[in-house]
Amino acid sequence: MLGQLASFGPFFAVASHPPGASPIPPWRPVSELTGPTGVLRERVASVRAALAARGGRAVGEVELRVAASAVHLGLVARLIAPALGAAVLRCPVDMRPAGLWWQDEAGGPIPLSVPADNHGGGPDPVSPEWDRLLVDEAVVPVTTAIARLVPISGRVLWGNVASAVNAAAAQLAGQRPDLAEDAWQAAGRLFGSPRLHSERLSPGPAFRRSSCCLFYRLAPGNRAAVCGDCVLAQSGMRERDGVGRARSG
Repeated sequence: MLGQLASFGPFFAVASHPPGASPIPPWRPVSELTGPTGVLRERVASVRAALAARGGRAVGEVELRVAASAVHLGLVARLIAPALGAAVLRCPVDMRPAGLWWQDEAGGPIPLSVPADNHGGGPDPVSPEWDRLLVDEAVVPVTTAIARLVPISGRVLWGNVASAVNAAAAQLAGQRPDLAEDAWQAAGRLFGSPRLHSERLSPGPAFRRSSCCLFYRLAPGNRAAVCGDCVLAQSGMRERDGVGRARSG
């Protein structure tokens, strides 16, 4: 199953480890990203510095909430993609942070390892519970930790989650057209969470989130800096009605 997940793309690929084992460096427990440690703060700071260097700017010129949104989107995408892929493949995978390991690498999807044998311990992806468990036990802790660390709109953060769900389904559908229907159905189940109630559109190729991830603020006024599924792609980057509020978060 892990090989099949990897074939969908780098955000789906995961390593595995014995359940209950302690991580061996460079592996680290994902739970440290959601607990009261300074690990998440350090991750946001390093991403902020990387974004500044990439744009030839001083670190202080990159808003902290932009870096926090980038970290959040990367983390939730990393949790959602393998879980959605496993659901489509009808194989169990336990994405609860307490049993996951990660490596603190810069650039691209972070390396992630899941418990190798979670039969009877992890959520069954074909049960009515897999989507709720993923959102409540994996996505919520990461999202709460980011919101606790940096003042940032919940609408922005849950828009990131919606974007990650849609992107995972789109990637899977593109790689395996024979699984496209199942991929979109799995995404639809995740969109059924009350936490995503603010999204006006269902997942699909034409999806546009109802908020902005804030990345455009790295290059204000540059339309190329707007993500393909951003609400600003429809609004012409006008600050009016709820669009300005959503993107200023």
